[in-house]
Amino acid sequence: VQLQASGGGVVQAGGSLRLSCAASGRTFSRYGMGWFRQAPGKEREFVAAINWMGGTTSYADSVEGRFTISRDNAKNTVYLQMNSLKPEDTAVYYCAVDPTLETEPAVMASDYDYWGQGTLVTVSS
Repeated sequence: VQLQASGGGVVQAGGSLRLSCAASGRTFSRYGMGWFRQAPGKEREFVAAINWMGGTTSYADSVEGRFTISRDNAKNTVYLQMNSLKPEDTAVYYCAVDPTLETEPAVMASDYDYWGQGTLVTVSS
């Protein structure tokens, strides 16, 4: 599985961005998908996840109510809509694949087998 993340950039606090992650492979609809982020000098942290059926999502407390994860299986793509961005959201954002058919979205990085290259989001104050 190959993942290509895009959509990062520089935005002012309060602004919005939408990240996309395109996946290769014919079984995308059977993958759980997640977004993680890593800020400079910090460990990678969970942001959001969606199960393979697309009906269940999970969010980190820090982004709940501001970020929305969604998927389009026809386009083999998962999205992360980020609104009301804060400077502390600045990080490299990674998408990842959980190939197990779990009902609940995985929130641990160790549950994900494939990772994209990351896209940088910078939020200025």
